Amino acid sequence: MNSSRSGDTLTTLLADVAAAHPTVRATFWSVSEQLDYAELEARAAMVATALVRRGIGRGEPVGVLCPNAPEFLTSLFGIAAAGAAATPLPLPAGARATAAYPAKLAAITAAAGMRTVLVSPRFASMTPLIGEIGVEFVDTTALVDGVTADPAALPTPAPDDLAIVQFTSGSTALPKGVRLTHANVVSGLAAIRTGIDLGLADQGGFWLPLFHDMGLFGTLSAILRGIPAHVWSPIAFVKDPARWLREFAATKTTITAMPNFGYEALLGAIGPDQVPELDLRHWRIAFNGAEPISEAVVTAFCDRFAPAGFAPSTMFGVYGMAEATLAVAFPPLLREPVFEWVDRALLADAAVAEPAVAGAEGARAVASVGSPVAGISLRVVHQDTGAELPDGRVGEILIQGAPVTDGYLTADPSLVADRHTDGWLRTGDLGYRRGAELFVTGRCKDMITVRGVNYYAQDVEAAVRDLDGIHKGRCTAAVDPDGDDVIALIAETERTGTAADDLATAIRAAVTAELGLRAIQVHLVAPRSIPRTSSGKLQRLAARDLIGRR
Repeated sequence: MNSSRSGDTLTTLLADVAAAHPTVRATFWSVSEQLDYAELEARAAMVATALVRRGIGRGEPVGVLCPNAPEFLTSLFGIAAAGAAATPLPLPAGARATAAYPAKLAAITAAAGMRTVLVSPRFASMTPLIGEIGVEFVDTTALVDGVTADPAALPTPAPDDLAIVQFTSGSTALPKGVRLTHANVVSGLAAIRTGIDLGLADQGGFWLPLFHDMGLFGTLSAILRGIPAHVWSPIAFVKDPARWLREFAATKTTITAMPNFGYEALLGAIGPDQVPELDLRHWRIAFNGAEPISEAVVTAFCDRFAPAGFAPSTMFGVYGMAEATLAVAFPPLLREPVFEWVDRALLADAAVAEPAVAGAEGARAVASVGSPVAGISLRVVHQDTGAELPDGRVGEILIQGAPVTDGYLTADPSLVADRHTDGWLRTGDLGYRRGAELFVTGRCKDMITVRGVNYYAQDVEAAVRDLDGIHKGRCTAAVDPDGDDVIALIAETERTGTAADDLATAIRAAVTAELGLRAIQVHLVAPRSIPRTSSGKLQRLAARDLIGRR
């Protein structure tokens, strides 16, 4: 993968890898299958030939509805080789989400103008669920049955052609698909490779869904470097994090990626007495991103797994997004995690990151995510005026560069009408700079104003999430839909009756003690009720809408 070579596309990169590393494999642990890179290219060519014969148009979005299995990759590379745009589609996020899934899928396919979806044969039982949304579902096995690859019939994708449409995971309104050209993807993967010095001695291992940007581009970065890729299913990780870590360690895999809650799940699943059974000395990069990075979790994780050979410098707090083909900012290699303690009230209400004593009352730890990766430029600006802000002042993060999208596919253009300003993409994220370092403080839409005072939703959640009775610490905060100047705290619990009332009282007391905030309405819901994104993050605004319908 050479970022300086003009004309590169996903198709040319795969051809290079198949020629140079034909027997290197992707291993799909949850389905007990393997696929070497020569075979991946051959199968992708068959998919591409079949799609061209079906009349798939240049740049046409084609859906991919597959689990973390070989057919996901053969479909994605085949669609790209056919000159079309691979569009990974989300899967239902559990039994509770099944009823709403057809409508969600219909909204995505409509926003993309999609005619065709390639479906894994493993999803045969889903056909009644998805068969009425106005697109053609094509079984990936049936698609290539009897097909012989015909390279001469295939187009030659150009760098500026659309390669992938990545629908963002946390949409709470109409869906929007990030348009990524081959040039965007090649540049983004090159930035990842350079930023972690990805070498032939490395191995990548990922459990996040391949339809999620961190899972997808993490896996592609390994494959298109020609190194082994290990892929698990999200369900396998969630059901048994300890088993996942044992398998990860046994393969001597060096790189993985997950949100902060994944490291917290590993802490909960593996006690200190089990750590000596593990050998984590090969683990070189532990990407931590896609949600706020907790100082407490990072510190506890590094301490817990140090006896197994996990080095603190392995914990790699990063910032990224689908719009940038994943990577925006990385820390320096071999540096231990950096947190800056700042005054929480000034951070929220005055947009100033005023240094504070570590661990002091009213102080909050904010993680450094390093500096912009190769090919990315970054600014922090005032949300209203657009003026660039000095160090220590909180504003919206803007980005531009070769990996950054030029727009979206959406049924409602007003959703994204103001995302680009003078060539810069508005990320919707808040942060500040301190010298060369970027610190991300939260989402613009997750800032809550109560009686003229601003609060970060994650600060409210952090005040209560460790209370006894909250199911696995799952809670989320947002503006209460039933009252102005009131924060809604939605928490999952198994408690009922008087025990539930006592928990609600404890939650209110904890928020008041920690933040001085009394205007809070507690909503207790059953375990696994709060909606999640495809990467497992709790959805604040969707949770608020949920209680608004009760």
